Amino acid sequence: MTDTFSGLGLSSKVTDAVTAAGYTKPTEIQAQAIPHLLEKKDLIGIAQTGTGKTASFVLPMLTILENGRARARMPRTLILEPTRELAAQVAENFEKYGKNHRLSMALIIGGVSFEDQNKKLDRGVDVLIATPGRLLDQIERGKIMLNGVEILVIDEADRMLDMGFIDDIEKIVNRLPPRRQTMLFSATMDAQIERLTKKFLRDPVHVQVSRAASTADTIDQRLVKVSSKPDEKRAALRERIDAAEGLTNAIIFCNRKRDVATLARSLQRHGYSAGALHGDMDQKSRMETLDAFKTDRLTLLVASDVAARGLDIPAVSHVFNFDVPVHAEDYVHRIGRTGRAGRKGAAYTFVAPADGKYLETILKLIQKPIDWLETPKAGRKPAEETEADEGKVKRPSRRRTTASAKESVEPAAETKSAPASTEPVSEKPVRENSAEAKPKQESRRRPKKVEETIEDGPEDGPFGSAGPIPAFLLRPVRTT
Repeated sequence: MTDTFSGLGLSSKVTDAVTAAGYTKPTEIQAQAIPHLLEKKDLIGIAQTGTGKTASFVLPMLTILENGRARARMPRTLILEPTRELAAQVAENFEKYGKNHRLSMALIIGGVSFEDQNKKLDRGVDVLIATPGRLLDQIERGKIMLNGVEILVIDEADRMLDMGFIDDIEKIVNRLPPRRQTMLFSATMDAQIERLTKKFLRDPVHVQVSRAASTADTIDQRLVKVSSKPDEKRAALRERIDAAEGLTNAIIFCNRKRDVATLARSLQRHGYSAGALHGDMDQKSRMETLDAFKTDRLTLLVASDVAARGLDIPAVSHVFNFDVPVHAEDYVHRIGRTGRAGRKGAAYTFVAPADGKYLETILKLIQKPIDWLETPKAGRKPAEETEADEGKVKRPSRRRTTASAKESVEPAAETKSAPASTEPVSEKPVRENSAEAKPKQESRRRPKKVEETIEDGPEDGPFGSAGPIPAFLLRPVRTT
């Protein structure tokens, strides 16, 4: 395996751009894949995230495209990506490594106007980077013809399958010419992907630089026990952020989009530099948030799994899994945002009592133990901080507990069985639990004088039965 990019067979324009970008030695996936791709062989690349998979197909593609020119609405190469963020990241790689070329490129993703995309397509593009859904929209509009595609790249194939893009991919591939070069890259390899490769690739070369679904050795992984209560869990996260050594920036992953926004607001209220990134945001807001994080204007990025594979920021120091991922493969991709390009990284996963089954699946997948972090009373904060976390003082519940309801019913039952008396009953309030309700609120619910509420009622109760009067009817009334 060569130790330099110049020994891989790349053109001088490409190697000059790589050197200018500050890279001198190819990664293992790049050293093994690039020579085969320059020979125009089909290839299956399996490698953990953060190992340089994108450059392993961008660099040889730039070398191949130096010969020939694009025609209107007929791209020469097609790269399919599962998310808008990852598609934009690949486009940045083409701009960085292709600065010595005069190649045209178009990005076909959601959130960008069709008009801007159509202008580029009408002029002709050498490289087309797209998400499957938006690409099919443009094909149906008659704006793209794929019969001139020479190279096809299916990136993050396992994520494509997880997101349900398999049918869209088949529709797209069926429109491509049979004589083409196809590359498929993935972090994991299962039976469904094997079926996909047999259908779309011809005699592919297999390149696997690490065991499928493994995690990088440069990442220090830890598990943190937390409570299932949201406020205590958020307090545990803040405690861990403050205690983290060498934290320069961090990505915090949540399973649900609504939790992303809630957690980001909570961190902001506590004085942290935090932003949110999830699928319901419009494209402009997502790109602005990503740019702020990349340029260190944001320290913490709270994200859903839509960003787990779409971010290529080399200097992320920490990853926090606020929620244990439901799919074990997502754990590999989440923590792969740190410890990239040989750097050290740290990943903390917060485990609530109900997360046991998901954690077992992750440990089985990565085949590596993860140590627990010893944190006494993790996640427990005083009540004042918990209330501040919600942004407002909590109001007492308006719903009675079973115990308080029982207290208000039993005295009425005892009074009902006793003979009627004209002597006034003591107005001493019934003993109540101060933790459940305020005294003034309880006094409005309970009768001041029992005989005032029942002396005019029928002998067998208000509903024709001899049972106790319901508590909600025992309200004080004003008598003349």
